[in-house]
Amino acid sequence: MVYLHPFAEEMNKSRRMAALQSRALAAEGFAVLQIDLHGCGDSDGDFGDAVWSQWVDDAVDAAVWLMDCHGGEALPVWLWGLRVGGLLACAAAPRLPRCDGLLLWQPTLSGKQALQQFLRLKVASDMLSGQARGAGERLRQQLTAGDAVTVAGYALAPAMAAGLEAATLAPPPAHCRVVWLEVSASEPAELSPAASMAITRWREAGSVVAAQAVVGPSFWQTTEIEEAPALLPATISAVRTVSTPPTTAQATA
Repeated sequence: MVYLHPFAEEMNKSRRMAALQSRALAAEGFAVLQIDLHGCGDSDGDFGDAVWSQWVDDAVDAAVWLMDCHGGEALPVWLWGLRVGGLLACAAAPRLPRCDGLLLWQPTLSGKQALQQFLRLKVASDMLSGQARGAGERLRQQLTAGDAVTVAGYALAPAMAAGLEAATLAPPPAHCRVVWLEVSASEPAELSPAASMAITRWREAGSVVAAQAVVGPSFWQTTEIEEAPALLPATISAVRTVSTPPTTAQATA
């Protein structure tokens, strides 16, 4: 299981939940690798130097390295992506020697949506200083002109913006099963309408998707570091269920 973290500050907000889930998976016998993508966390380089294609390469290299450490292609291989990490997982999966499953936590449905949400942080900041008029358009013009923009302390390079904007949450290879989990602040927990529509399209395209919502906070964007405890056992149960080969009776039913 290779964990692919979210974008910018969402990565930091999510570190505790990612660590808790990694330990829980390891206790169940999974080999789990957490990486910092280029320019993030403890990795080399600055965030402003990172490009989307390199992040996809990072994901592929991490999975191949983990496979080599544990018997090559002998064990099932999963990519686990949170938010924008889900987009990375979908981009990396077809490039791996094998990818048996995707674990998607609250995946961002498109890179364009992710970029718009990120740039809105700058627009919101400009509103507080009375410079909101035309702020979004100015950011776009800067990026189009080849200039980096700084949003919430993160330097966003034009190449990264372009690569992220073009990224899509595409269905995985046919043999790759999917666990799609979301958190909801209200009970009973329900998948978002947009996620439900995307899951339906994936299933119609032939993907095996186990989808579920659990009650919990949006920990990747809360002001304080928070946990979604229900997500931990739900993840293990869903991955175990999807990974278990069907019995003869089930296969012929």
